[in-house]
Amino acid sequence: MNQEEIYHIGTPGQKWTEKENVQWFEEQTIKRSYQDEVVEKIMALKADFIIEQYGALSLDESRYPLFVIKTKDWDENKKTVLVTGGVHGYETSGVQGALNFAKTKASQYSEHFNIIVAPCISPWGYETINRWNANAIDPNRSFYQNSPAQESAAIMQYIAELNADILVHIDLHETTDTDNSTFRPALSARDAIEQKNWNIPDGFYLVANSVTPAADFQKAMIEAVDKITHIAPADADGKLIGVPLEQFGVINYAARDLGLCMGLTDAKYMTTTEVYPDSPKSDDETCNLAQVASITGGLDFVLKNL
Repeated sequence: MNQEEIYHIGTPGQKWTEKENVQWFEEQTIKRSYQDEVVEKIMALKADFIIEQYGALSLDESRYPLFVIKTKDWDENKKTVLVTGGVHGYETSGVQGALNFAKTKASQYSEHFNIIVAPCISPWGYETINRWNANAIDPNRSFYQNSPAQESAAIMQYIAELNADILVHIDLHETTDTDNSTFRPALSARDAIEQKNWNIPDGFYLVANSVTPAADFQKAMIEAVDKITHIAPADADGKLIGVPLEQFGVINYAARDLGLCMGLTDAKYMTTTEVYPDSPKSDDETCNLAQVASITGGLDFVLKNL
């Protein structure tokens, strides 16, 4: 029996309509607080950074404002670093790792770079622990013109209007056990296309852009993270999540073609991090530190190669 036949929403073999989307939305519940876990941490950085609101989710504008954290000594002559997190709201260390980087490391690099951190692009997804937004759309497949995902469109517009010379973009993600148990079955049902489960990699890995893979940059990040936590080994077929290994701990995706957040800019150095929070070898703090190490490892490499 394939996944779309066993999913409780929709009719097997038929794509979801607005009716099924609404049913799915109405089943979601608030599980944690964006205000307490994210916004308060952003506002605590006001003394050292510029905090800018670039929008709000129409679902509830007062509950879901969208913020970026910027370094104060902004200089148009500097290259810019963009760090994004929480594109998928359920990927906790993407959000908390971005906040941790802003709090503990960003200032160290501000002499050399302008830095923008967008720590939680999908706040409703964060609160409900969801990959999708409230309209059952995956924001990380929606980074293209006239995006159907408000979360993606808002940060795209902000970055476009900023008109900065973005050299580095690191997008912080996780691969979790719920990818197979929850989200891929829902995807099968929503799109009426069978989604085969993949082996969830046990460890950290990177997804580079197949058009501009920047292999040495990815390697430097892997080496930095390897000091914090384990790197995911390839499966028996030499793959991670069904994709052939490009190098140890790194696979390549077509960022623009797939509408991925890492393809948001034309950055020379771009990547998507993937932490595995469900590993028995890891914990929440290690996941957050791995995200920070990936960023600093990447930036240290870039500084050496400017």
